[in-house]
Amino acid sequence: MINISPFEATTQYKSIADEIEKNVCAVMASGRYIMGPQVKEFEIQFAQYLNCEQVISCNSGTDALHLALRALKIGAGDEVITTPFTFIATTEAIGIVGATPVFVDVELDSYNIDTQLIESKITERTKAIIPVHLYGRPCNMTAIMEIARKYNLKVIEDCAQATGATWEGKKVGTIGDVGCFSFFPTKNLGCFGDGGAIATSNAEIAARAEYLRRHGGKVKYHHEELGLNSRLDTLQAAVLLVKLPYLDQWNAARKAITDFYLEALSTTTGIVLPQKLHQGNSVWNQFTVRVLGGKRDIIQKSLQAKGIGSMVYYPIPLHLQEVHADLNYVEGSLPVSEQLSHEVLSIPLFPELESSAQQVVVESVKEVMADIYCLQ
Repeated sequence: MINISPFEATTQYKSIADEIEKNVCAVMASGRYIMGPQVKEFEIQFAQYLNCEQVISCNSGTDALHLALRALKIGAGDEVITTPFTFIATTEAIGIVGATPVFVDVELDSYNIDTQLIESKITERTKAIIPVHLYGRPCNMTAIMEIARKYNLKVIEDCAQATGATWEGKKVGTIGDVGCFSFFPTKNLGCFGDGGAIATSNAEIAARAEYLRRHGGKVKYHHEELGLNSRLDTLQAAVLLVKLPYLDQWNAARKAITDFYLEALSTTTGIVLPQKLHQGNSVWNQFTVRVLGGKRDIIQKSLQAKGIGSMVYYPIPLHLQEVHADLNYVEGSLPVSEQLSHEVLSIPLFPELESSAQQVVVESVKEVMADIYCLQ
């Protein structure tokens, strides 16, 4: 039976297994399992890749957001504007530092924060904007930075799904004050567990983030602030050092698969395909379509019956999550995000997805859509 998963990690590993195992074994033989030299080397190389001054690694993308907010001294009583159509980590970090998330709806065609709605949500308590480059597609950073400068706000880019994406020639994560990255295994640059990093060209932000990730102390056993234990594991750094040089190649493969999907599915009834960018460059962490007519769930089940896996990112927007009930958003308050939560479906996309498998995915989608929409 056909079985094509939305994401598959072992093929990529096999293609670089010798390099991975060499680096990992070197770490194990060294005995330097915490903050070994591979961690600093990865930070240097990733900063060079992004073309920013400094990268501070940590143990997850969630902690990267947390550290960024702490480094910018955002906390209790402050408001942070962000999108409701993303993973909980974005607002989790805001809440953990004591600040309040303020949601701005997204654009229907880009899935990203609607920059035309941001100014209406700014108050005297607003301290920052966290745009999320969802599915690998960069937000309109030109508009966001103009607003940030106008109101003296900080910008923290959530780049968890967009490592390598660009906007007007700059890598995402280097346009705002801080960029936050995740190296979760399903990301474009993924390690073999949890991992994350912040990127910045501000020396003060980098210094604060660096000591906050080590229990809030600049000198061992001397602690100026309550910090975190959020160091990137040396083994994960060793893996990332091998993978980083392949990132652009893998992102190009994602784009090639996307181009095939866009062409092959262009006339398929019942779905709306993601739009190509006129500015910037997406790295296509996901290929996410909109399924019309309230038939997303049955389409997903029908694809699964054919052996085609898919995922829904995200079925409940953050403003309607129980954890944010105290913010008093009601159903209908952010209609585009709510609409997308009922329509989006991500089909298989990873660099190693072979042409024959891509063809099977396309044929299966067409067959299912034709059957469900009674076009045969």
